[in-house]
Amino acid sequence: MALLTSTKKRSASRVITSFNRPVSKGSLVGLVVDRIKDALIHKELKPGDFLPSENELSRNLGVGKSSIREAIKMLQAMGVVEVRRGQGTVIRKEPGDDLVNSLSFQLILENGSVRDILDLRMMVEPAFTLMAMFRATKEDVRAIETTVENFERSIRENVQRAEDDLAFHLAVLRSTHNPFIIRIGEAVLQLFKASIGTSMQTIPEVALRDHKRILRAFVKRDEKKLKDAVFKSFDGWKRSLGLDADDAGELFNSVALENAQ
Repeated sequence: MALLTSTKKRSASRVITSFNRPVSKGSLVGLVVDRIKDALIHKELKPGDFLPSENELSRNLGVGKSSIREAIKMLQAMGVVEVRRGQGTVIRKEPGDDLVNSLSFQLILENGSVRDILDLRMMVEPAFTLMAMFRATKEDVRAIETTVENFERSIRENVQRAEDDLAFHLAVLRSTHNPFIIRIGEAVLQLFKASIGTSMQTIPEVALRDHKRILRAFVKRDEKKLKDAVFKSFDGWKRSLGLDADDAGELFNSVALENAQ
């Protein structure tokens, strides 16, 4: 028999086929999470919908209530759901900034090399910076300018930190106004925090100069100069990773430079 959502306060109930069959053997908590994810992917559940009750989920998925509770806790930590006392568990309409970004942890725990991190940044950052240039509002540009001003002040007072550098990249990233790109970009940028922290102790003026160069091209909406500035900014960061400026892999660099022209 099809299971109906317990949406409460929402007018229409819908059939959720993802909950119609018991989960297989394995990590029951993980399988429950996967089944809820399937319901979201297939639009059987949408932001603002309430999950079926604990009893309904336990009965339809064929798992104990303890597994359901643990799955809900996991989803709550990831920012997927919100537990409302006396009402139930609701799919969040948007993830909160204070919640765990599970992708960040997955990337951090991945056994990647320094060059893997370098490849990732050289692929991701030029793309979102270029998109941001075309989509940024006056308010976005001012927010980016503020991060440069704050960074310069921190260097002058000799209190610069990785956060001062990352603030610039995050402000650019958010100027894309694309929630998927922003969420993924935030996770990716966390990988660079340690190496950026090293740069802040060794070559902060170089990083500030790079930010100013990127900002000038950004404001002028000069695509070529922006690409050149972003790729140039990687040189100092490579050194903080223990690499020579040209030691990023000949094939990748040739493609990157070609795209920058």
